Amino acid sequence: MNINKPPKWLRLLYRSSHWKIKTDAKELYLTFDDGPTPEITQWVLEQLDKFNAKATFFCIGRNIDRHPDIYENIINRGHSVGNHTYSHLKGWHTKNSEYFNDIELASQCINSKLFRPPYGRAKYSQISRLKKEGYKLFMWDVLSEDYNHNISEEKCLQNVIYNTQNGSIIVFHDSLKAKKNLLATLPTVLKTFTQQGYEFCRLE
Repeated sequence: MNINKPPKWLRLLYRSSHWKIKTDAKELYLTFDDGPTPEITQWVLEQLDKFNAKATFFCIGRNIDRHPDIYENIINRGHSVGNHTYSHLKGWHTKNSEYFNDIELASQCINSKLFRPPYGRAKYSQISRLKKEGYKLFMWDVLSEDYNHNISEEKCLQNVIYNTQNGSIIVFHDSLKAKKNLLATLPTVLKTFTQQGYEFCRLE
């Protein structure tokens, strides 16, 4: 299975989530998970500014509590934010009561109804309740694998370049784990698609 571009059966399994934005326009949706992180998130914001690009940051609540100034900077620069739980819980392995309490805790510092489950894994019952509570769940169309230390910087770049098309939701991570591949690939991704006439938009 090509995890960089999720197969149709997986999208059908989580059909209530948004995997891609339906559009014929040359629009792409960069997303960054797991921040805010000192230095890395700020670097990402500077790269986005260079190309007048907007993005969506799915933030971990505890990281916002540690770095509220970085979080405010994300918002002040016109990007959108989403809830990524407070403690980065894996839904499949977490009791529903604990999972929802963690999301609620994150919502106290994240004023957004956008949500992405950590690891892209959540139970049907969790997704169903979140939908009823007004959350919009976003997965992805393209996974960079920037967090994977077993792939090269070139492979990380190829994961994005070769799988992206109109309306793609692309996942990067503004985290220490992803730093090496992120720093090597994000500027090229921004430059390549900007030169091809694409606009980088934020999720709403």
